[in-house]
Amino acid sequence: MAKNPNNTEEPSAQTPQQAETLEETQARLKAGKGAPTPSRAQQEAARKRPLVPNDRKEAAKQARAKAAESRERARVGMAVGDERYLPARDRGPQKKYVRDYVDARFSIGEILIPVMFAVILLTFVPSAQVQSIGILALWAFFLVAVIDVVVLGFIVTKKLTAKFGADKVERVRWYAAMRALQLRPLRLPKPQVKRGRFPE
Repeated sequence: MAKNPNNTEEPSAQTPQQAETLEETQARLKAGKGAPTPSRAQQEAARKRPLVPNDRKEAAKQARAKAAESRERARVGMAVGDERYLPARDRGPQKKYVRDYVDARFSIGEILIPVMFAVILLTFVPSAQVQSIGILALWAFFLVAVIDVVVLGFIVTKKLTAKFGADKVERVRWYAAMRALQLRPLRLPKPQVKRGRFPE
C-alpha cells in the first residue's frame, strides 16, 4: 500500500456505503410510485414518533373506540353466520346445514315460550279448574314439542349421512333441538333461509 510523505495511509478511493434501514428501503421503493423520497431527518422523526399519543385520555378513548368497533364487527359477523366470528359449537358446514334445515321448517317448540307465558296468565284466573286445564295443556304441549325435536334429530342425522357420509356425521341432534325450541327472531346466528327453503 502506498504511503504519503507524512508516513500516513491514504484513504481508499471508495468507501463502503452505510447499509440502508428498512424505512429507507421502503421509502426508496415508494419513490418510483409518485411519492417523494423523505429525507433522512423525516425518517428519523418518524422512527422517534411515539406509538401512542402522549395524552393518556386520548389513548384510552382510541382504545375504547377500537374495542367497540371490534365488538360490533363480531356481533354483525355472528348474526350473519360468518365463520370467523362464530363460536366453536356453530362452526362447520354440517352445523350450517342443520341451522338452515331447522329454520326452513316450523317447529312446535318455537311457540313454547308464548304458551308458557299464556299459562302463567291463566294462573291469575280465580278458578282452580281453569288453572288445572292450563297446567295440563302446558305439559301436553311440552310433550309434543319434545317428540317433534326427537323426530327432527333423526331427520337431520339421516340427511347429513346422505350428504357427508356416515363416517363423517357429527352429533347434531341436541344442536338441532335447542335451535328448534327457540323463537325464530331470537336465534343466533340469524336465520339465512325462508320458510320452506330446505337445504339440498
